[in-house]
Amino acid sequence: MPEILILYYSRGGSVAALARQVARGVGEVEGAVARLRTVPPVTAVTQPAAPPVPETGAPYVQASDLVECAALAIGSPTRFGNMAAPLKHFIDGLGSEWASGTLVDKAAAVFTSTATLHGGQESTLLSMMVPLLHHGCVLVGIPYTEPLLSSTRSGGTPYGASHVSGMQDDPEPSADEAQLARALGRRLATIALKLSA
Repeated sequence: MPEILILYYSRGGSVAALARQVARGVGEVEGAVARLRTVPPVTAVTQPAAPPVPETGAPYVQASDLVECAALAIGSPTRFGNMAAPLKHFIDGLGSEWASGTLVDKAAAVFTSTATLHGGQESTLLSMMVPLLHHGCVLVGIPYTEPLLSSTRSGGTPYGASHVSGMQDDPEPSADEAQLARALGRRLATIALKLSA
């Protein structure tokens, strides 16, 4: 059964909650299953390496996850209109996967969370797409045939799923954000199945 890799970095829980919604959407497509993975944090301060398995949440991603997946979605909180350093650090280390074409012709999608409505969601989503294009992925967004894209008052863009956590850092997506994240997961899984057929 084709596995869809849902890879993310989450500090406050918002992106992890969104990742679970994307995974739920993948699970709604017959013949597809989601594989949740995260990346370890990075720091400018020298300290011992992160433990090989996080204490809570999804396991850390391995190179085999990229080889074995039929498609992938990557998620990150927004950092000044760009992805967070841990996800960027992971992507920057994929030189051998790029050279060998590990992700070529695999469907890919992106998702993010910001504290404010105009906190850089779309620029973050677009910045996450650039390395996926370099890897030869087939990008998948949310089409306007999803009615909520036109009516949501919080997160959700045609570029990918998103969440507005607010200044109180509420990690739970709104009903609209959750539905749009599931729609992205369904679309990603559907396209992945068509590409692998």
